[in-house]
Amino acid sequence: MKHTALVTGASRGIGAAIAEELAAAGCAVLVNYRSDAARAAEVKARIEAAGGEATLLPFDVGDAAATAAALAPYEKGERTIDIVVNNAGVVRDAPFPGMERGDWELVTRTVLDGFYNVTRPLVMPLVRRRWGRIINIASLAGVVGNRGQVNYSAAKAGLIGATRSLAQELAKRSITVNAVAPGLIDTEMVKNLPLDEVTKMIPMRRMGRADEVAKLVRFLASDDAGYITGQVIGINGGWA
Repeated sequence: MKHTALVTGASRGIGAAIAEELAAAGCAVLVNYRSDAARAAEVKARIEAAGGEATLLPFDVGDAAATAAALAPYEKGERTIDIVVNNAGVVRDAPFPGMERGDWELVTRTVLDGFYNVTRPLVMPLVRRRWGRIINIASLAGVVGNRGQVNYSAAKAGLIGATRSLAQELAKRSITVNAVAPGLIDTEMVKNLPLDEVTKMIPMRRMGRADEVAKLVRFLASDDAGYITGQVIGINGGWA
């Protein structure tokens, strides 16, 4: 049976790489994005050029009503989603004393509320089918913390807690729930970092690639990973 995978925040970076990798594995991919329609269309075009299947599904994961409307056909069983990849996230870095409430709320709403808004309506259809994969893209910052990222670290740590708890609820239905915690990955999100200095802190002495994260997600989404659940798997070049 051909699986359908939803990848949130899939218009660029890690999300785009995951969408393309799952399509290469034979999944029909729903490419979610919030506002960058042009970039999302490019991802769709690359998938189709490679012989895959992709559908654009725009909505803001932090907007409960918009998410519910977009996912309603899948919740009601008109269509199915077998693999859910919660990747959407934003950064609004600042030292904590100078962190504005809006920056705190935007990051936590996108990551944590986004997880709830997307995953909750799709869980019962997975339960009824007795197969599913939920893969949450966390971060090294959610495991060990990071200066200037209290909001982001808190949100990703919360996502890890949600992963472990939901895994226990769904395991008996053959639904796995895991988190992937990337370190520094060469994407637009890290373009303003002093990379020469930062890479000295990584034992492998380089940043990771988005396709390396995507291949890990592909494995976790496969039947070969059916006995792996509730885990947080780091991909960070040995940084932690």
